[in-house]
Amino acid sequence: MKIGKELLMAILIICSVFAGCTGTDEPLIKDDTVVDDTTNNTTSDNTTTDTVELPKLNIAYSVQDDYENIDENPQRLADYLSAKLTMDVSLYPIDSEGAALEALRFGNAHLAFMDGGSAWVGWQQYDLEVMAADQKSDGRTYYNAHAWVKADSEMAAAHLDDDPITDPFALLEGKTSCHTGWLKSAGMLMPMGYLIGHGYANVVGDANDVETLRNTIFNFFSDDASIPDSGTPYYGYGGAVKCLSDGTGDVAFAKDSTVPSYCDNEDPTENEDWCLAMDQYVALPEFGQSPSHPVMYNPQYMDEELVNKVTTALVEMKDEVDGAAILSDVLSTPGIVETDTETHLGSYSAVLSAIPGISAYYNDKYTINDLMTPTIDNVVIAYEVKDDYDNPDENPQILADYLADKLGVTVELYPVSSEGAIIEALRFGNADIAFMDGGASWVGWKEYGLAAMAADQKSDGRTHYNAHAWVKADSEMAAAHLDDDPTTDPFALLEGKTSCHTGWLKSAGMLLPMGYLIGNGYAEVIGDPTDIESLRNTIFNFFSDDASIPDSGTPYYGYSGAVKCLSDGTGDVAFAKDSTVASYCDNEDPVENEDWCLAMDQYVALPMFGKAPSHPVMYNPDRIDIQTRTAILNALLSLNNEQYVENMTVMGNTYTGCYDITTHQVDSDSPKNTCGDQILNNILNTPGLVTVTSQQHLGSYSDLISNIPGISTYFETKFDIVSS
Repeated sequence: MKIGKELLMAILIICSVFAGCTGTDEPLIKDDTVVDDTTNNTTSDNTTTDTVELPKLNIAYSVQDDYENIDENPQRLADYLSAKLTMDVSLYPIDSEGAALEALRFGNAHLAFMDGGSAWVGWQQYDLEVMAADQKSDGRTYYNAHAWVKADSEMAAAHLDDDPITDPFALLEGKTSCHTGWLKSAGMLMPMGYLIGHGYANVVGDANDVETLRNTIFNFFSDDASIPDSGTPYYGYGGAVKCLSDGTGDVAFAKDSTVPSYCDNEDPTENEDWCLAMDQYVALPEFGQSPSHPVMYNPQYMDEELVNKVTTALVEMKDEVDGAAILSDVLSTPGIVETDTETHLGSYSAVLSAIPGISAYYNDKYTINDLMTPTIDNVVIAYEVKDDYDNPDENPQILADYLADKLGVTVELYPVSSEGAIIEALRFGNADIAFMDGGASWVGWKEYGLAAMAADQKSDGRTHYNAHAWVKADSEMAAAHLDDDPTTDPFALLEGKTSCHTGWLKSAGMLLPMGYLIGNGYAEVIGDPTDIESLRNTIFNFFSDDASIPDSGTPYYGYSGAVKCLSDGTGDVAFAKDSTVASYCDNEDPVENEDWCLAMDQYVALPMFGKAPSHPVMYNPDRIDIQTRTAILNALLSLNNEQYVENMTVMGNTYTGCYDITTHQVDSDSPKNTCGDQILNNILNTPGLVTVTSQQHLGSYSDLISNIPGISTYFETKFDIVSS
């Protein structure tokens, strides 16, 4: 390993500043020899002799003044390695993980045994590397982090049904979670990092503040989520499983061995009294691997040859009597195995990196530089762009410029011409976010791992509308619905009736009601289950042969056509959204009602089939990190806070301009079309945006349309999606 003059000088300066080397001849390791900052030593009789010293290796270790059990003294480790390596191995005293990081960072120590969190920080912030890791009692260098649920839960069913469409993690939303404690690895950091990183949960608050994780947990799970303090009944691994077992919570986060360790002992009397039978617990797929203690080093101060020598010595300890004793007494492990940084910390890093404020948290803990957000210099929005706009206020470049100002980075538009092109843009990283319709976003979510971060609101503030079957008040279906008798089923009575659909493959008018009827066993799929055309036969088989599936431009097409079909007696049931009948037949001015309308009390809506989603803002969690994602989300939501006002009077002063409702400031200089409410109205056609998750926004829709024969193939063909 050749060290240039400039690097050598830097190392010597660091040594003098941080290692207290001023005025001494502290050696540095170079090709397993000593590099001294003097060329010779002068003896007392003023004769000059060459100095030969052993290479020096420092191990950062927490050292006590005295050991009640002398077998635990880490000096035994230093002495053992000194003999094995033929080196001067010394302990460099530290009192914290942060001190270990600093010792490696500045070359005061060459090795350190560290926990997973500080090792991750050292890797990410200081380019430290892993040479080896200690083993757990079962020989592994990690344990798996899992969500444990009860066997009769919908999460367990979704995990065990071999159906890729049913997602157990999405079903965790709204459930009561049992964590082991605040910022615990398997009990909080790993599951939440996974859920955030994969787009199930959105960060609620400042992405640089770890306290945001608390709000994120309560937002994704229920307000009753258990985040226990030490000493309380549900604290720790045992507490989390107890929380699940006694019915307090719906899911417990723990490691793979947790439940057996408490509830599956050879001697049943050793099991906890709150334990259920083992077959009542189901572990969902692992979130990732929580690493054992790695042996970290700084490649700036150790060359590859020395790393290999030290690694070999550590690995061979378990094969020698003295070495095995030191492993047990000092390091509390049965052995050490060779590994590398990515292998040992990669899975852990993937989930930990998604935790809001985790870097800032370690910054406070270990004095680390803050990370800036967003982490990319250019944010790209997939958007359909016209060559020219009759109304310039509708130009989406105004939205891009707004976000660029909020984010402090360049924001550009990626032109697309179809929903399929949007999916491809997000899938392959050509765009970071996109506004999509419900069908395309469902395909992106289920087929390609895209996720929703926000959704636009409808005029009533909702991010969905409900799909219903509308029937006449004097029908047997209405009677069955309104009689408070659970044995009379209005949906079963639809069989054989004449149905009025809004059109072929329309959401509320066909996909949602048919998905419900098929999924709940009312209607049987007739034909090839992979062919969308089988839906037509399915409709005619369940309803009558006179079922109305109108083409565009015909009298019964669309929402109004479906309700007209019901109203004039052509059909027995109309499929439409919750607001449809009122919009045509219950206007303040009766002359605006359609001439085919009946009185409003003549229409009855059966219980809703599900929710049809508004347009979500989609992204690819594999392509955009949590820091950037949260920054973009906050910038989008800031559109809601701006209103353009004219001649607004405040404390005797009159203002015209863009009013920020959070700061109560008015921007009178910027053009009107750059104000948040104008962008929402002119470009996004919505009164506002709200934070959502994929399951929250698309889950009900997905549950229903997944039952439609051939729907995935249909959408992939429609969107012209390539297979790879």
